[in-house]
Amino acid sequence: MRNQIFQLSILFLIISFSVSGQKMYDNRAYWVSVLTKISDPVITNLANEKLRANMPIECKDPKRKDVAHLEAFGRTLVGIAPWLELGVDATPEGKLREKYIFLTRKAIANAVNPNSPDFLNFNKNSAQPLVDAAFMANGLLHGFNQLWLPLDSITKINVIKALQSTRVIKAGENNWLLFSAMVEAFLIKAGAQYNGMTIEYALKKHAEWYKGDGAYGDGPQFHWDYYNSFVIQPMMLTITKVLKENAQDTILKYEKVVERAQRFAAVQERLISPEGTFPPIGRSLVYRFGAFQLLSQVALNKQLPKDVSPAQVRSAMSAVIHRLMIAPELFDKNGWLRIGFYGSQPNLAEGYITTGSLYLCTAGLVALGLPANDPFWTSPSEDWTSVKIWKGVDMPADHSIK
Repeated sequence: MRNQIFQLSILFLIISFSVSGQKMYDNRAYWVSVLTKISDPVITNLANEKLRANMPIECKDPKRKDVAHLEAFGRTLVGIAPWLELGVDATPEGKLREKYIFLTRKAIANAVNPNSPDFLNFNKNSAQPLVDAAFMANGLLHGFNQLWLPLDSITKINVIKALQSTRVIKAGENNWLLFSAMVEAFLIKAGAQYNGMTIEYALKKHAEWYKGDGAYGDGPQFHWDYYNSFVIQPMMLTITKVLKENAQDTILKYEKVVERAQRFAAVQERLISPEGTFPPIGRSLVYRFGAFQLLSQVALNKQLPKDVSPAQVRSAMSAVIHRLMIAPELFDKNGWLRIGFYGSQPNLAEGYITTGSLYLCTAGLVALGLPANDPFWTSPSEDWTSVKIWKGVDMPADHSIK
């Protein structure tokens, strides 16, 4: 199995060299190779009921060990689901998707099966399971047609029970409100019993916490970190889209959420330096290029600001992804991520970080849900904003939004 993955990865890299005028990493094939390299240990082990047995856990707080497995799976699911939602086709990539669709469905079934050795912790020992149940719910929404609808009825019941069981956890008055709301949004989409008041409260509070120019506070206070992209705006986009589909987006309109997300995405694109770096500020830096989930999701939704082209976003994000992927000691000898931002840097981790936490980096790759023939992938490489400005290109002035 691993030989097959290696061979396909080599094939993708060979293809990438043939893309005229583009660096070897500025293309879809490279993104696919990154996504599968990171995701494979999590998905494959859980599909084979070996996640608890084989996953190493780095953490400062031993009490966090029991939540690390759901962290790894829920976060990986967010990143891989949009790509899997494209389904199966006759191309090498399509055949690779077929393999991971099959494995991911098995992983979902094992994660929620009380009789499996890999039945995951959705509500015990801490509040953390709510966070990663929400990421799992988000992933199921991203992959609704390929990952949710084909599941057998028993697994669907188990998923719904597992997600509803998180209601015993009270969310804090900050971005955590969106975790509870995300769970309920999935239940709406799945046709299950849901609590609409939970969603309404989360959106009402975030409407109050909007700070202007595309940014929300994490609670009443503004934080200089990447939580607008790790959690807040991607989840608000997904939640309000579900509400709009059901004519329920009365608290905060989907279009307003999109407008603000577009501005934040424009700012994110400008944060990427000509060298493919970005400011290492705020908490949870060990989520690496997950910091650009919002930019990637806005691209996936084909909602980029009019003055930000898909090609420049791809080129900018490719530079970031490659810069972080070439770091030494990024993986252990068995292919599991190690704590750090650039390679292994365990002191960068906050007390809540475990090995499982790190897999939120895959969320930066959600643009892989765009098909291979989309202009995001087919357009030639393009300089992004900071490259142009530092080359001396005369650019229009940047402006805030009302």
